[in-house]
Amino acid sequence: MSITRRAFIVIGAGASLSACAAIGGLSTAVPGGATTPQQLNAASILAAVNAARRSNGGHPPLGYNVALEAAARSQANLMASKDQLAHDLGVTLRERVTAAGYLGAVGENIAGGQQTLEQAIDGWLNSPGHRSTLLSDKFTEFGLAVTRVAAGRKSRYGIYWCFIAGGSFDAWRRG
Repeated sequence: MSITRRAFIVIGAGASLSACAAIGGLSTAVPGGATTPQQLNAASILAAVNAARRSNGGHPPLGYNVALEAAARSQANLMASKDQLAHDLGVTLRERVTAAGYLGAVGENIAGGQQTLEQAIDGWLNSPGHRSTLLSDKFTEFGLAVTRVAAGRKSRYGIYWCFIAGGSFDAWRRG
């Protein structure tokens, strides 16, 4: 069955939005460690995400993509500037990834308030829609960003995370 890009984006956005509230009861294995935003680098991010994928079903590793990181950074910065946790704050996921130069299929996870990468991953693993994005074998690469709200500014969450997974539209057409 063929799926159009527009239908995929609409379906993906609905699944992402429905997954924003964490639901307990899922079995998760979160990588050890406490990687703070100051300690993040491409190697530590790649290791933590791929450890979570490996520990939760033996999923193949994802590669890191700087265009997806740029789109994730754009969203994390926007959420921090507006102090709102939302997938669409006037700029859609498709608009952000296209502006960053990425034209493949994408899925997005966001989080707010977690102080470490491992806490953000744990939250995503405990939310069915976010878990599906993080562990999907249809995605082959990802980018991740985190932004703190400016010091001295009142904030609901204080810190915002964005993970964007990407891959070929062909993987979604095959079912």
